[in-house]
Amino acid sequence: MESAQREPGTNHVTAADGTRLYCRSYGQGPTVILTAGWSLPSDMWAYQIVPLVARGMRCVIYDRRGHGRSDDSGRGYDYDTLADDMEAVLSAMAVQDATLVGYSFGSGECVRYLTRHGMGRIKRLMLLAPSTPFLLSSHDNPAGVDAAVFEHLRQTMAADYAKWVDDNEDPFVIPATSRGMRQWLKSLMMQSSLPALLECNRIMTTTDFRPEVRALALPVSIVQGDRDASLPFPLTGQPTYSLIRNAKLTVYEDAPHGLFLTHTERLNEDIAALVQA
Repeated sequence: MESAQREPGTNHVTAADGTRLYCRSYGQGPTVILTAGWSLPSDMWAYQIVPLVARGMRCVIYDRRGHGRSDDSGRGYDYDTLADDMEAVLSAMAVQDATLVGYSFGSGECVRYLTRHGMGRIKRLMLLAPSTPFLLSSHDNPAGVDAAVFEHLRQTMAADYAKWVDDNEDPFVIPATSRGMRQWLKSLMMQSSLPALLECNRIMTTTDFRPEVRALALPVSIVQGDRDASLPFPLTGQPTYSLIRNAKLTVYEDAPHGLFLTHTERLNEDIAALVQA
């Protein structure tokens, strides 16, 4: 791929197929790339960016195609294209020797990025509440979820996505999470294209990352809550950890999937420690 360029006077980088990706860089110092979760734009990282920049780090974030302020391309909702989008952003931002943080759906993007584009820009990886290694039930993955369950989930979202978001609010956070924070989070989830969300959910639930996770050859930190209702730890973080040689596993007690909001201080400390390792 040719080196991508940031559009002069804008916060956009143009991907190989012409899709404009909204991206930003804050601060100076060692680089942290924060990749957003399914349905969320990069604004989800607000409570990580401020303290990490204050500690002398550079944070690079971008909106996935179909999310936030990036184009809804109507195509390219596959992991290869999403990994190529990431490379376009990192190239335009001149990223080197970085720490890559993949949250939820973003964990699959990060794994595919590393197996497709190599580790030239990346020194270490954090998989945060990951969707890896494989969610679907199969003959060699009996603990997975039946395909019909995921299809019903997509049908429910397609019928009334806003109601689905409301119905799943409580398990995503903790009782102490303020009403304002909950509303802010849900408003972010409304900034994404429904067709993009449905297709991204489809690839997340059907892609087998086990061979790629096994092939990772850089320091990997896995962080997840033991009350993750969206991507339960026994299905995701635990088997991901078992596949990676010399990975580090940290389990937050009583933390839900939205631990970037509910366990902010601890997570920020863990990201900073990984960057400085």
